[in-house]
Amino acid sequence: MENNKEHLKLEMDSLSQNEEFARVVTAVFMSRLNPTLEEVDDVKTAVSEAVTNAIIHGYRGERGVVYMDITADVEERELTVQVKDTGVGIPDVKQAMEPMFTTDPEGERSGMGFSFMEAFMDQVDVQSQPGEGTVVIMKKYIGR
Repeated sequence: MENNKEHLKLEMDSLSQNEEFARVVTAVFMSRLNPTLEEVDDVKTAVSEAVTNAIIHGYRGERGVVYMDITADVEERELTVQVKDTGVGIPDVKQAMEPMFTTDPEGERSGMGFSFMEAFMDQVDVQSQPGEGTVVIMKKYIGR
C-alpha cells in the first residue's frame, strides 16, 4: 500500500447495534484527514445508511456479516468507505437507488438510504448480484 494511504478492515455481525459502531469507527478513522464537523456528520450518515441497508435488506433478518473496508488517502484528502454484505443481493440496482423504493414495505423503512448516501458523499457506486450480496463504495473528498 502506498505510504500516503491508511487502511482499515472491519467485519461485524449483522446486528442493528453495530450500525452505531460502524459510524463511530469511521469517524475516528477519518479524523486523520482533519475533516470539518459537517464532513464527519455527512460520512457518519452515509455509513449508517449503508450498514443499515446491509443488515435490513441484505440479510433480511437473518444473521450474516457486514464487511467494511476504509481507506484514507492523507495526501489527496480522500476517504473511501466500502460496505459489503453477502446477502440476497439486488436484482435491479437502478430501481433500488430511486427515492422511496424499499424491499421492506411492511417495516419502518422510507426507501431513502441510497438517496442519503448520494446526498452526503461525493461519489457512490453500488454493485450487486442476486444471491451474491451487495457492495457500496462511497468517496468523500475532504476540504474540497
